[in-house]
Amino acid sequence: MRSAGLVLDWRWLAVAGEVPVLTMVVLLCFMPNSPRFLLSQGKDDEALGSLCWLRGRDTDYAQEYEQIKDSVRKQSQRVSCAEIKDPFIYKPILIAVGMRFLQQLSGVTCVLVYLQSIFKKTSVILKPEYDAALVGLVRLFSVAIAAVSMDKAGRKILLFVSAGVMLASNLTMGLYIHFMPVSQNGTIANKTLVSSANLPAEPTNYITLIPLLATMFFIMGYAMGWGPITWLLMSEILPLKARGVASGLCVVVSWLTAFTLTQFFLRVVEAFGLEVPFFFFAIICTGNILFTGCCVPETKGRSLEQIEAFFRTGRRSFMR
Repeated sequence: MRSAGLVLDWRWLAVAGEVPVLTMVVLLCFMPNSPRFLLSQGKDDEALGSLCWLRGRDTDYAQEYEQIKDSVRKQSQRVSCAEIKDPFIYKPILIAVGMRFLQQLSGVTCVLVYLQSIFKKTSVILKPEYDAALVGLVRLFSVAIAAVSMDKAGRKILLFVSAGVMLASNLTMGLYIHFMPVSQNGTIANKTLVSSANLPAEPTNYITLIPLLATMFFIMGYAMGWGPITWLLMSEILPLKARGVASGLCVVVSWLTAFTLTQFFLRVVEAFGLEVPFFFFAIICTGNILFTGCCVPETKGRSLEQIEAFFRTGRRSFMR
């Protein structure tokens, strides 16, 4: 859609945005119900048929069916306040909430919201609208790469790579803004992003491609790991009994963090300069690496029952 914005009027761009929405609505009509949902509705035969279609007739789907059935039976009731103290409940919730919190603190929303203004401030050699379109294309291809490699490389590996790339990109951006002469970075430290449209044009310099490349790598790193995998892990590790409430909590924390960070971004830029937020984002990305190594379990190739057993017992043998 960012690329289409280069050639379409905003009205036609809004119309074009309806195409994927309508496509998803049509495809949802053909989407089968999951075995878990069917079992929760008491439709055992349909659930068995759905699992057979999903796994294939040549697999041992009957054993998995019994595991799912037992899991649904145990978790048919809503979670109580007393059960929240159970590590099986609160540990995955804290991990999911922590990932959503750190995901937003890494700065992705601020970068996307103020993308063109940041490019104007750093005097990138290309026009800001073309830079934004390039970043959008990079994000699209990076998500495709993550979708293909997620089940091959594993969730944690991609999270490590993602956080590492975002760390390097934010650090590069912060150092570039800090050390470049004022005449080339557009007097970033002393002016706000809101007034960036009134800045005089700076002489072109190929070194100003560094902010563009750093941003492209940042978006690529985010889209390969901390963007999609946080949503995926949220659906994998949260216990069924608390999944509805916990998912809502994760979304609230995520967007409250994004809103707060976006509101304070301009104030920090006015007071301390544009490099300070990027150094802060780099520190957060370091925290993302530590959080992934210490708290996030590898769920590649594991059933929800195995993940649940891991949180119940803490035995890593369930995750092998």
